[in-house]
Amino acid sequence: MAVHLNFINRSNDTNNARIVIFQKNAARNTGEIPIAWRVIDYCGVGDNHPFTFPLSMTVAVSDDQGGYTPQIEAMHGASYHAALMPSGITLLPSGQASSNREIQVFNFLQKGVIDASVYKDGRLLALRTRLGPNQEAAFAFKPSIWIGTASQVTQGEVLHPSVLSEVSTELSLQGIASADIVMTGGGPGENAPPFAFSMQNIVTA
Repeated sequence: MAVHLNFINRSNDTNNARIVIFQKNAARNTGEIPIAWRVIDYCGVGDNHPFTFPLSMTVAVSDDQGGYTPQIEAMHGASYHAALMPSGITLLPSGQASSNREIQVFNFLQKGVIDASVYKDGRLLALRTRLGPNQEAAFAFKPSIWIGTASQVTQGEVLHPSVLSEVSTELSLQGIASADIVMTGGGPGENAPPFAFSMQNIVTA
């Protein structure tokens, strides 16, 4: 299952503004900065860029040597743990999480730190770094995306706080099967209106 989205540039911008899309981790006691899940480049005025937002997610862990476990399907309300097996570090399901809102990842290694990563559509969505033994990472996501313009962003990397301070548009995808995301505003001069993003042609699920 996925939401089918179509970004349309109806702005007055001629500078090929870079569009960043991300989600925020809503789990308790998290301090990590969001990841640029998807970046849209060179979508000129009048152009469109279709993409999908899968409802499913995957999770993986990596060690301090740069090795990654295979991604496995992750669901809210489920927990997973990293354990040392004869073949190396393995990520395994652990049953129910302590909160049905969260995806929880535990480091069950006796020594060594791990990073826990959540992916959507094969792209990095969220990251919790340097989990020590018996430490936990928690992830929770609302059915919504944040979208805005930014000049210095790279897909899959942590967003700079200055970028986050400029992105103020949250679009709910709850109950939506497909929609257009239309960007307006922008243009030359100090009096140009700010960029704005709205959903149009919404088809409900």
